[in-house]
This record gives sequence, structure tokens and C-alpha cells, in this order.
Amino acid sequence: MERVAALGLDVGKKRIGVAGCDGTGLIATGLTTIERTTFEADVQQLKDLIEERQVEILVIGFPYSMDGSIGFQAKHVQKFSRRLEKILQLPIEFMDERLSSVEAEIQLKEQKRFSSYNKGLIDQQAAEIILQQWLDQRRFNSI
Repeated sequence: MERVAALGLDVGKKRIGVAGCDGTGLIATGLTTIERTTFEADVQQLKDLIEERQVEILVIGFPYSMDGSIGFQAKHVQKFSRRLEKILQLPIEFMDERLSSVEAEIQLKEQKRFSSYNKGLIDQQAAEIILQQWLDQRRFNSI
């Protein structure tokens, strides 16, 4: 079985939710939330995770508007991703992340882990959802 080494990212203005997967590519798990400061500091934290987990691909949530158009936040994510790809020299794939934060809140409430004060946990859970969708799609397409 092929090893899967991916990081899922939920990129926001204030935080980046980060998720990883087991080597089999079956299960995504929330890892951490990066509190954004400077681009360089954000990249360094990502580099540390990439090295530690031997990551080969980044899966970034792409925030399309509900009508499928590309709005302000999506353009911000595109720009961030281009800069990241250039520096990290890793392939990037995008996953539609519409409603991932809403789904993250629902999941956290079901797990009795939800707090409206802990936005970082919501971002981390959203990254997990994004990566899990990518893993599921990848597995489905290989059948």
C-alpha cells in the first residue's frame, strides 16, 4: 500500500488550522492551529510540521462563495498558496471548503468539545474535514 503523507490546511486571516493523516491515507486528524503573525513565522511553523511528518503534499481548503464564485477570501488563499508553494517546493491541491467551519462546529458540539471562544479548535477541525474529504475522494477515484 502506498504511503500517504499530506497536511490539510484551513487558511484564515488570523489562524491556520492544520490536520495530518495516518500513513495509510484513511484517517485525517487535527494536529494544531497556527496563530498567524508574519508570513515568515507561519511558513517556519509549517516547515517544522512538514519535516517532522515527512509531508509530500499540502491540501488547502478553498473558500468558494456559496454561488461558486471566487471572492475576497478565496483570492487571499490563492495568493498565500502560491507564495507557500514557491518556498516549500511541495505540490498543493485545493478542496472546496464551503461550510467546513459550520460542519466543524457541529462535530465539536456532538463531541461536547465546542466553545465559541476556542476558534483555533474550530479551524483545526475544519482542516481535518478538508483533509478527510480529500483522502476519501482520492480513495474513491482509485477504485
